Amino acid sequence: LTMESERYSFSLTTFSPSGKLVQLEYALAAVSAGAPSVGIMTKNGVVIATKIKHKSSLYEEHSVHRVQMVNDHIGMVYSGMGPDYRVLVKQARKIAQTYYLTYKEPIPISQLMPRLATLMQEYTQSGGVRPFGVSLLVCGWEKGRPYLYQADPSGAFFAWKATSIGKNAAGGKFFLEKRYKEDLELDDAVHTAILTLKDGLVGKITAEHIQVGICKESGFQRLSFEEIQDYMANIP
Repeated sequence: LTMESERYSFSLTTFSPSGKLVQLEYALAAVSAGAPSVGIMTKNGVVIATKIKHKSSLYEEHSVHRVQMVNDHIGMVYSGMGPDYRVLVKQARKIAQTYYLTYKEPIPISQLMPRLATLMQEYTQSGGVRPFGVSLLVCGWEKGRPYLYQADPSGAFFAWKATSIGKNAAGGKFFLEKRYKEDLELDDAVHTAILTLKDGLVGKITAEHIQVGICKESGFQRLSFEEIQDYMANIP
């Protein structure tokens, strides 16, 4: 960062002369330093997957889940800061339940995303707060078809066919551009997601290091350790 940016880096709500909110750039740096996450949309569902780093061999592997359910047909995953993600998961569930109590039907993902992104945007324009240090991949099923969205710390959100966030996101996107096809089956997409997470990594990656969620017409589910092992057994 330039000296000019440095002078504005301690105020979230003040623009630098070049028109940047420098704290948002720092938030994106926190995302880029986080574990990689991948989302792939297929004709009959969406796959989201992420890599988990175990800090120690004594760590209880399945105590924290990075792939989380919002309601029966919406799930999400993140790259960046875990505690910030936990707050957003809680708020997303609250938004979904409030909608259900008001309209007596589950919230469509096209309604959840603007509300969740607006919450993230409020943390870029308020005094005494900092932006969320996470980017989200949110998958859902609505009106007979799957959707995959990304939301960033700025409050921007957009839909993807397939994308990668977190560490080596550019490499992940490049890998997906070569592999992605419109007519992918869900099982193939799980394999592609795992291969994307493996791409460019030194060393072996096992089922313990990966979490996967699948959203299809019947709803959202997080795959068990055994199911991920079965998928990985079919990958050369």
